[in-house]
Amino acid sequence: MKRVTLVKLLVNDQAEALEFYTEKLGFEVAEDTRLGDYRWLLVRLPDNEEFCVNLDVAKTDDQKALVGRQAADLPLFSIETDDCMREYQALKGRGVTFEGEPEVQPYGIGVMTRDLYGNKIYINQDL
Repeated sequence: MKRVTLVKLLVNDQAEALEFYTEKLGFEVAEDTRLGDYRWLLVRLPDNEEFCVNLDVAKTDDQKALVGRQAADLPLFSIETDDCMREYQALKGRGVTFEGEPEVQPYGIGVMTRDLYGNKIYINQDL
């Protein structure tokens, strides 16, 4: 095995999830393909071509129950940055909400945010 390349994120609506991840968080569309009735929609950070998030519509009751809670009360994933405070200010300016302000931890400077459904995302700057 070499690397993780994809994580599936269950969403209620692909259009609203796409808008949040691209317009608010700064992701870009990596792939958007129709396969009959199915839409294969991948987003990624501009400088992170090897890892994508698959925004996939929850269809079953079990899947729908997981929207916004795929990692329970823990971060679903983390985003590394060179300047946590700069990212915090930029994202806040685009309407992203945070659980507090960036804090210095033994491993770096970080802050927790949530996506439009409530999934936690941790933004971290290594020290």
